[in-house]
Amino acid sequence: MNKKIITILFIALLSVLFFTGCMEEKISSQEHGSTKGVSASNDENAENRTVTDSLGRQVQVPLKVERVADTWMGHNEVLAMLGADDRIIATMFSPKTRPWAYKVCPAYYNAVTLSPTYDVEALLATRPDVVFMPSRDKNIEKVSNLGVPVVEVSFTDFDSMKKCFSDTANVLGDEEALERSQKYNAYLDSKLESVKNISSKIPYEERPKVLHLVSLSPLCVDGGGNIISDWIEAAGGVNAAEEVKGGIMQEVSMEQILKWNPDVVILSVNAKSREKEQIMNSDQWKKVKAVQDNRVFLNPEGAFIWSRAGAEEALQIQWAAKTINPDKFQFIDINNETKWFYKTFFEYELTDGEVQKILNAEAPN
Repeated sequence: MNKKIITILFIALLSVLFFTGCMEEKISSQEHGSTKGVSASNDENAENRTVTDSLGRQVQVPLKVERVADTWMGHNEVLAMLGADDRIIATMFSPKTRPWAYKVCPAYYNAVTLSPTYDVEALLATRPDVVFMPSRDKNIEKVSNLGVPVVEVSFTDFDSMKKCFSDTANVLGDEEALERSQKYNAYLDSKLESVKNISSKIPYEERPKVLHLVSLSPLCVDGGGNIISDWIEAAGGVNAAEEVKGGIMQEVSMEQILKWNPDVVILSVNAKSREKEQIMNSDQWKKVKAVQDNRVFLNPEGAFIWSRAGAEEALQIQWAAKTINPDKFQFIDINNETKWFYKTFFEYELTDGEVQKILNAEAPN
């Protein structure tokens, strides 16, 4: 047998071995499964997989995440929106603070309520597979050092919010969560586009100045550089407190508010109907254009506060657009949008009366 034939046979043998190896690797990968955005171990006996959190950190989590704790208030709603409310074993929600969440997702009743100054031992006693924590949580290192996977979550604008929701779905690791995150992000994008197509044409000098008021005592507002300013801008307004540094919940003086003289005042979080009445009857507030024009509104609250870092931001954009610039957004039916959202993402059918309560920031019956 000459050298040429021997060479051809050798190359053929190598090709067969290479092809067989590739097929075995492909079959192994299909058998063990993988989820988009999640890196799984190649070890057949692996019990963990690698996920990426909002800070870009690589975190090892169980292949099946069945017990979830969450120490970021707004993110608790995100888990429910992704269909994982029945996996929450520790939450920052309570029936008193978030009654709509418990109304539409009764599985919250099965979870332990953590206080804002929660005890780490109480958290770990719930035996979580994963703990979602905001980046500002002072217990991140302590919980991590005790061997519990910590996934840091955060977002400051719509793009990072969508990424956070997708990352959360990847951590949960099931098809339903992934599909819901994709559906939510697509819905958010479509509503942002619809609203911005109109609001982008409003000249800056014609945009209403909007003050987002957090509380009256102390007098706190939401400043610039955060998602509150983003939805105000998307809706065709200007954050009257944009110059306030430090972002959300910043204390200011009444003199400063009089100087801003906002066209619209939106009351949120700790400023509710009683505070609205107080504002409308105040001699100082009567000097503000928004009060003179009767343009003081309560921000809706459902499973979470619409205006804050939660899933109902997609509804907030639409409500804000119609509230701030009603003449330009008459086509928005916020009642129907709210019903659709709750049925789609919380599997709960709201009545007309329940929708009105949410829009008026009222608790359910």
